[in-house]
Amino acid sequence: MPHSSRATRKASGIEQIRTLADIDFSNWCPAEVATLTFVRRNDDVLLIHKLRGHGAGKVNAPGGKVDAGESPRIAAARETREEVGIMTADLSCRAELRFQDVDGTSMRGYVFVTRNFTGTPTATAEADPFWCAIAEIPYASMWADDVLWLPRVLSGECVVAEFLMRDDQVEAHRIVTVAEERLAELAQQTQGVAS
Repeated sequence: MPHSSRATRKASGIEQIRTLADIDFSNWCPAEVATLTFVRRNDDVLLIHKLRGHGAGKVNAPGGKVDAGESPRIAAARETREEVGIMTADLSCRAELRFQDVDGTSMRGYVFVTRNFTGTPTATAEADPFWCAIAEIPYASMWADDVLWLPRVLSGECVVAEFLMRDDQVEAHRIVTVAEERLAELAQQTQGVAS
């Protein structure tokens, strides 16, 4: 997931952060909201080599920022279309990721999964897409947190994951399983942050 340590804005209400217990996630207001979309085809998943911008050089899924006035679900479909040229449908929200960096930067991410798409993934200036067997996902080339939550999501679980980050590394984390309905409701809400 694109992490907050590269973001320039700070979360509101964050003072001295040393542990996950220092963060009141019930009142937490992140500076950024973003999405990721994992498109499934049989036992494969569509990943990208990120070519520019935040996360350049890493392997990830198509995704990006939620625009002001946009729901995460709409943003996920838009970002996937812009980055790899495919149209997605039936996006299922499978994770809410909460990233708080010790430096005060923050991001909330929504993770979607779908098997319903049209078109052929095509390289763009931002991303070079490729199909990857789920058993061969290159976690060493991805963000440090991905290995903690992505296997659960791809196996069908719905999770809320909270991360305390430092220099793009996980200092501490907590992951809980939640009902799909809870995430679906959140994914429909307009949550974009004005730039």
